[in-house]
Amino acid sequence: MASDSIPGAPAPGPLSPRDFLGERPLTQIFVFVGILALLGLFGQSMATNMQRVGITPGFGFLARPTNFEIGETLIAYSSQSSFARAILVGLVNTLVVSFVGCVIATILGVALGVARMSSNPLLAGSVRAYVELIRNTPLLLQLFFWSATFHALPSARKALQPVEGVFLSNRGIYIPALRLESGLAETLAAAGILAATLLLLRGRRIGLSFRARALGSGAGLAILFLLLALSGLARAELPALKGFNIVGGLSLTPEFAALVVGLFVNSSALVAEIVRSGIQSVPQGQWEAARSLGLHPGQIFRLVILPQALRVITPLMTSNYLSLTKNSSLAVAIGYPDLVSIINTAANQTGQALETIIIMVAVYLAINFSVSIAMNRYNARQALKGLGR
Repeated sequence: MASDSIPGAPAPGPLSPRDFLGERPLTQIFVFVGILALLGLFGQSMATNMQRVGITPGFGFLARPTNFEIGETLIAYSSQSSFARAILVGLVNTLVVSFVGCVIATILGVALGVARMSSNPLLAGSVRAYVELIRNTPLLLQLFFWSATFHALPSARKALQPVEGVFLSNRGIYIPALRLESGLAETLAAAGILAATLLLLRGRRIGLSFRARALGSGAGLAILFLLLALSGLARAELPALKGFNIVGGLSLTPEFAALVVGLFVNSSALVAEIVRSGIQSVPQGQWEAARSLGLHPGQIFRLVILPQALRVITPLMTSNYLSLTKNSSLAVAIGYPDLVSIINTAANQTGQALETIIIMVAVYLAINFSVSIAMNRYNARQALKGLGR
């Protein structure tokens, strides 16, 4: 079939406003002024309606007390706290859920993606069925399923105990926790975690392999917390059944557990397909060349296949992380107080619907831009460099 392009004709360039509005500048000016006029009329109408119902436009409501409680908070909060503090509580809850979901989804998804390519038909078929089931059911339905599952667990007195120190009940999940006994311990722990993270991310610049960085970071944190425990600045706390309740340890509410599990299970199916496609994008000759060098399958995958597959996997993983972060807003459906839930409550109590929507949009844009920038920088390091560079 003959091509539509004309030999020797210049390649089509990017579209410009003139392609839609014509060559005359006057037409473009009229359209621009018309859009500004419509925006002005919309703003004036909105301000008039707000004044009519007694609402003063602006963000002054952020300093007023909320007069409502939040069921689950990771930072100090009370009903006398400001709306700004309440929104910060929702932001922290959203960030924690998104971070935990992304980490577990990545680990589980990579394992499933590798298992999907197994020569064992039972294992590969099971993973395929899992992926198809998760990808073809709505996330909201999955969240309802996990919420019902966690609320259907037995009471605290009859809580399930799969391993020592872990309790599963309809009041939540209780796991061992490390308690820091003073502000000095918290400062040292935060500094240690920051140093370990910097070593893991920046250690490549001083010639350390990923294994050396991971081992160094893990060993450093283990030694730090061991010293804190020996000095009495930290102690391990195990949950225990006392009376009709479980005390001690770290408590995860059913809503938090349902949201995290629902998000990482849903996302892991997509990660598995991304990993599988990335591995399959590596030419078969790379496997054969690595085998001819005497490398065993683990070395082939880690040293030859995975570094090349990451160039395909990373851009798709970025989109997956952004989707998981945005999907966390469905927490409002199962009663978890995330950013969207708290902002909706604030809008209902203050009537400042437009301002709260602006805050919500700005926060999600900031989160997603931060994730995109970090992943794009990582992807730039993994990308193939052009000749001569």
